[in-house]
Parts: sequence; structure tokens; C-alpha cells
Amino acid sequence: MRPSQLAPRATATATATVTATVLTLSGCAGAGVQGTPGGSGLRDPYFADLGNGGYDVEHYGLALDYDPDSGRLDGEAVITARATQDLSAFNLDLRGLDVASVTVEGGPARFNRQRSELTVRPRDELRDGETFRTVVRYSGEPRTITDEDGAEEGWLPTRTGAVALGEPLGSTTWFPGNHHPSDKAAYDIEITVPKGLQAYSNGELTQTRTHGDVTTFGWHSGEPMAGYLATVAIGAYETEVSVVRGVSRRGGLPVRTAVVPDEVESSADTLAKIPEVVRWGEANFGPYPFSSVGAIVEEEGAAGYALETQTKPVFPGAPDTRLLVHELAHQWFGNSVTPKTWQDIWLNEGFATYAEWLWTEQKGGRSAQETFEQVYAGEGAYVAESIGGPEEAEAVWAYPPARPSGADTISGSPVYYRGAMVLHKIRQAVGDDRFHALVRGWTRTHRHGNAGTRDFTAYVEQQAGRGERAALRAIWDVWLYGEGKPARP
Repeated sequence: MRPSQLAPRATATATATVTATVLTLSGCAGAGVQGTPGGSGLRDPYFADLGNGGYDVEHYGLALDYDPDSGRLDGEAVITARATQDLSAFNLDLRGLDVASVTVEGGPARFNRQRSELTVRPRDELRDGETFRTVVRYSGEPRTITDEDGAEEGWLPTRTGAVALGEPLGSTTWFPGNHHPSDKAAYDIEITVPKGLQAYSNGELTQTRTHGDVTTFGWHSGEPMAGYLATVAIGAYETEVSVVRGVSRRGGLPVRTAVVPDEVESSADTLAKIPEVVRWGEANFGPYPFSSVGAIVEEEGAAGYALETQTKPVFPGAPDTRLLVHELAHQWFGNSVTPKTWQDIWLNEGFATYAEWLWTEQKGGRSAQETFEQVYAGEGAYVAESIGGPEEAEAVWAYPPARPSGADTISGSPVYYRGAMVLHKIRQAVGDDRFHALVRGWTRTHRHGNAGTRDFTAYVEQQAGRGERAALRAIWDVWLYGEGKPARP
């Protein structure tokens, strides 16, 4: 996401705990159960109740049936997970929607709802290390969440359908699961819609079948994906399918774009650059981490921001080249290398913003050093185009990028611009060649995994020369964690 086009992204989450409720549920088979309930949250610094403890999801199989006229969604979620402790009960994140039934390993399970928590008590205890399958059948009108800053996420109705956007909490509005970014999984998503509409999601199209007056679209994402990066886009689109040649993937990389008719002409030139941006990203960041790439362009105003949904970023209206570069850079930074907690989001946005700076520099425009100096000074063409006026420029120094002041600031300008400045300071400290090697090594080391700020700083220090470590630690102290505007560099 780019704050030049969007409202800052964050929302508070409920802090209720369901542990006491879980312990009062009855009907667990067998006496002397030794397991304990999994945690109802993962103690994220900003969203304490987001995610759940006691298990790790390996795969989501989602079957969705959506009627745009009524706004009703009928869903079945088949969740394959591995217990990480002996479990007598576990939680799933789900906002709104009515749950009709839950089964675990084929047997009916008792369940309880409290705010955004769906607590499940299996008929039989789950053992540490056991792989188990949970099936949740649910329905209702999925919610649009309005964040504290006024931005909207979750299930967003459009003129002909809907689009689902998940950062940071929106995915909880349309399927149950473990929605903290630290728990990534593979996905298979089937969406059934009225005939004449189309349905897009992450990954590759595996099936399209029409039966009666509805059509079902199947999508497969084999690489791990955090829940907030999952998307569904339903509506009338014009589609193009092509292949990126000259990349590390043998046979090329499939490209699929879906664009609402009103945005086809205005999007064409930018979307035609997807192959160029992917090849450029491979040269700078390492092999593209997924088995397909693309974009979804919704009607202007469908959302107040673009989002880096995995393999197919969503744009509300035609993007410009810099926004395309930003969202495709996220496929490496944020989607493949995903933050451990929401406090680490600068590793997403700082890298994606710096990718813009590098693109401009390497395509013969303003150097990254010139961009850095303009941001520091709070004036110049880049500041006017991307940040705004004097008040917005001053807000870059409101808090350190690695320590947002709260849940409502995790996508504020310090995370983007000061985060990018941290990366430029590293480049200055270690030199261009070593910097580019560090970046490629970072994406290789944590490919399809999770990493936090401490992982990053330790990695950079380990890879840098011994004589550079003092300079790097000064960067951490002043630029990454330091309060206020640093002295002139």
C-alpha cells in the first residue's frame, strides 16, 4: 500500500478472552483429558487477540457461494492443521457470520461464539503433533470493517460484486482461521457466483464450470500465504493471460490480469509493464517467489488503497508505474518474507517504498540519494507527489519505523518513508555491491517464512564486514528505533 493514495491502515481489535467460556463447555468425550485449550490470541504487540495458539494451519480449502443481489455468503472451510500441544479446545478467528456446524476429524464438535472468537471443543482430545481436519459451515452477510482512521477492509461490495481485502483484520470477516501473519498456509478457494460474473483469487485458476445459472471458479495457491493476503474479487472483468519470459521459473511465469471495463484503457500501459517489473525485481531481489503473477483492477473508489494481495495485487482504479512497482515488490517483501508480528510491518513497507526509489534511479530518474534528501528536507518533487504538504512531511518523524505508536499507526508514513531511509543508510554503510547481495540473501534466507526486525538487524550485521558493524548499530539506534528527526546525515 502507498500512503500517497490511501488512508493509513490499522484498526483496534477486541481484547475479550474466551478461556473461561471454553472451560465451562461440556460434552468432551472420555474422562481424564490431559490437553488444555489453545490460546485465543498470539499476543501480537498491537492485536493481542488476533491469531490463535496450539496449532499450525497447513491448508485451507474454502468453498464460497456469493449472491451479490442479497449480499449473502454461504461458506464451507476445511482447515487442515497440526496440533502444537495436547489440545482439549482451540479457537478460530471469525467476525460476524452464522456458524451452522463444526466437525473435527469427521466428528461433531461443540462450539461457542464470543466476539471475533469461534471456540471449538473436539469430541476427542487432539495430541501434540497430530494433523487434524476441521470443517466449519457458515453463512450470512460478511462485514465491512471500518478502521479507527476511517479506512475500510473486509468484504467490500462493488457495483457488480465484491472484493475482499484483509490487512490487518479483514480476512476474519469471510472465512474462519488462524489470521495472524505468523501462521501461513496453502489455499484452495472455490467461488460460486451467478452466471455472467467472474470470481478471482490468489494463485492459479484450476477450474471453471457452469452448472445451471451459476459458475464456479477454482483457484490454487501452493506457496504459503498469510490470511491477510488472501483475496476474492467478484464482478465483471476483462481478462488477459500471458507469460513473463526471461525469469528464473522454467517455461516462464504465468500472468493473469482482471480489469473492470471502465478501467481497461487507463490501466493498459501500466499493466503491460508487469513482465518488465518482475524481471527487474528478480535482478534486484532474487527469484520471484511464486508460481504466477498478475493484478486485479477494481472500479475507482472500490477501496481507498491498493493492497499487495498475494500474486494479484488489487488496485482501486488504474495504477501508475510506481504503485505497480511498490505492490509487486511486496511479493518478495511481505508476501514471501512475512513479518512475525504487525510491529515488523516496516520490513514490508520500507522495502516496497525503497523499491520505488531503486526503480526510479535505475530507470534514469532521480537517484535514491536525491529522494532520501528530499524526504529528510520535507520538500521537493518526490515529497509533493508521494507524501504531501509540510504537515504530512513532518509526520514522517512522528515515531520510529520499528516502533509504531499503536495499532492505528502501523501503516503511517514513518513505516514507509523512514523505513526506506533505514535501508538507504544501510546501503551507504556497506556499499552498493554488498547491499544488493544482502537484499538478495535476505529474501533467499527467509523465502516463504516469517521474519522480524531483530532477525533483519542480526542478519545484516552478520553479513556485513566487522568494521561496518558499529556504523550499522548506530543506524539501528538513530534511524530505526530513535525518536524524532535525526541530525542531518
